[in-house]
Amino acid sequence: MFVEDPAAPALSRSDAHHLGRVLRLRPGEVVVASDGCGRWTACRYGPGGALVPDGPVHAEPAPRPLLTVAFAPVRAERPEWVVQKLTEVGVDRIVVLSTARSVVRWEASRATSILQRLRRVTREAAAQSRRVWVPEVSGVVGLDALGGPGVALAEPGGPPLDPGVTGIAVGPEGGWAPEELALGWPIVGLGAHVLRAETAALAAGVLLGARRAGTVGRIGR
Repeated sequence: MFVEDPAAPALSRSDAHHLGRVLRLRPGEVVVASDGCGRWTACRYGPGGALVPDGPVHAEPAPRPLLTVAFAPVRAERPEWVVQKLTEVGVDRIVVLSTARSVVRWEASRATSILQRLRRVTREAAAQSRRVWVPEVSGVVGLDALGGPGVALAEPGGPPLDPGVTGIAVGPEGGWAPEELALGWPIVGLGAHVLRAETAALAAGVLLGARRAGTVGRIGR
C-alpha cells in the first residue's frame, strides 16, 4: 500500500475501502506501507482501518540498471493492460510513443488524462506485486526523444538481447517505418514468431527483467 510517509502512514479513502471492504483485512494483519520511492515499513491493520507501524522504516535502493520499455499505444483498453503487466515484471520506466505508423493518436488534452489513468494503473499494479518503487510513466513522445545509450528497437528476426541493452522500444502493429529503422539504433529480436504489439511490449519487459535478475540461461546443450 502506498502512502506519503511510511513512518506515519495515512490511507486515502479509496485505499481504506480497498483494505477493509475488498480485501476484508482483520485487525492485526500485516500491511507493507511504502512511499513508492524505496522507503517502506511493515504495519499492522488497526481498529477503524488505520495502519500502525510495526517496525523501522527501511530504504531500498532503486534497482540497477534501470529498465525501460517504450510502446506505441494500441486499440481499446490495451494500454492499461500493457503498463499493468510491465509493472508486474519489474520495468522501471514506461514510455508511450508516437510513431510514423501509429494507428492510435491522442490529442494533447486526451493524452494528459490517459497518462494520468495509466499512472494510477501502474501504482495499483506496483502495490499488488509488492514493489516499493513505482515505475515512471511518461509520454507521448516521438522515437527521437527516447534515444540514448542502451535503447534498442524490437524487430522480428533481430539478434539476441545484447548485454548493453537496458531499454527496448516496441513499434505499432504496422512495424517501424524505414526512416525510423534508418536512425541506426540497435535491433533486438523478441522470439521466433511475429508478436502482437502489446505481447511484444510484455516480452521485452520479461526479457530485460529476467536478465537483470539473473534468472535466465540457454536451454539445451
